[in-house]
Amino acid sequence: MMQVVWTSNTRLTIFTMDLNFNSTYQAAVKVAEPVATHLQLHMDSAQENGEENLATVPSAKIIERIIDIAFWASLRREEGNATRISLAFMQPGQAGKPMLFAQRLPLTPTVLTKLAPGVERPGIHIGIWYEGTDLYIWGTTTKLPNLCFVLDVAEPGLLVVKQRRLLGLGKFTNIAVLKGDQVKIVDEGCSMKKDVPEILSSLLGHKTSSVWNNGTNVLIQIAVSMRAHGKGGILLVTQACNNSWKDSIIQPLQYPVSPAFTGVADLVKQDGTNVSEIFWQNALRREVENVSGLTAVDGATIINDRHELLAFGAKITRSYNSTVVEQVIMLEPIQGGKPQVLHSSAIGGTRHLSAAQFIHDQRNCLALVASQDGYFTIFSWSPTQQMVQAHRIDILLM
Repeated sequence: MMQVVWTSNTRLTIFTMDLNFNSTYQAAVKVAEPVATHLQLHMDSAQENGEENLATVPSAKIIERIIDIAFWASLRREEGNATRISLAFMQPGQAGKPMLFAQRLPLTPTVLTKLAPGVERPGIHIGIWYEGTDLYIWGTTTKLPNLCFVLDVAEPGLLVVKQRRLLGLGKFTNIAVLKGDQVKIVDEGCSMKKDVPEILSSLLGHKTSSVWNNGTNVLIQIAVSMRAHGKGGILLVTQACNNSWKDSIIQPLQYPVSPAFTGVADLVKQDGTNVSEIFWQNALRREVENVSGLTAVDGATIINDRHELLAFGAKITRSYNSTVVEQVIMLEPIQGGKPQVLHSSAIGGTRHLSAAQFIHDQRNCLALVASQDGYFTIFSWSPTQQMVQAHRIDILLM
């Protein structure tokens, strides 16, 4: 069944067709309704604001079906390679210049597994639409309408439900993560809580900027790159006008950088008037990878809030005039998640403990910690709680 809603500047089509099937992946059943509600709330808000080129809102049943099929495809392999794909629910007419298949392909785990090797690169999406009560694959695209429903198959048994952003860094906001029978749904309301770091508010879509070289956006790019190299690491962000952070670092520094390396900082200052934005984005990406790669070296990488690289391989120690950090507030921006006050020994390994101690001593700084197993944590000081807070954000970086 199709319902067409006309607004002053666009047409919004909401598909509520009934699909006669029973999901064998029960997590799909659990997450479908909350995701559909999320998409509809954002669509309503976008319409009220007069946004254009809006995607179609899939029903909970459609979402459930796509997730169910994608999950079983994720467990299959093609010539020994795991299935990694991105699915987008949209009509070909909203895809710019899509690659259309001469014949529609049925949306099945087998078909997705066969297609995966050719469409696994970032930025390529398999287009999904429907006829009657059947979902089908119409081709591939690199362009998506605003607020489009996207499902990424990241690894076997790991699915990430996303939405195409209206603006802000990158293309997507994560809605939910499904790993086996575990379901985590992002809680956007966390961005409104007190003492939330700006990087978290931006990832949750509350304080986004469409400017590619916005300072917070650059820090997010570094975080994504740190997590991607898979070796773990610590990034300390200090204030450019304050050198008190040196009290928490063992001297002499093992790998000091003098003068401070300004590869990222110089690009952030550029307004892009003399060259294309794509040129600056690519240049910035290279510099970001240059800095984030250094976090794989044992010890902490240190930059200031101007994105100037000061040192790497630094050893964190307790400041001479401070006390040992004893408790940390652990938070994760998911529905149903509650803050936990933990003893510092229970928050993770050596990286986490040293980062917590650094923030306990240097309360105007920020610490980003990537674990080898993919977890990612932001440490900051909470003036309200007078305690170090640790935000687990890996769910937002996938």
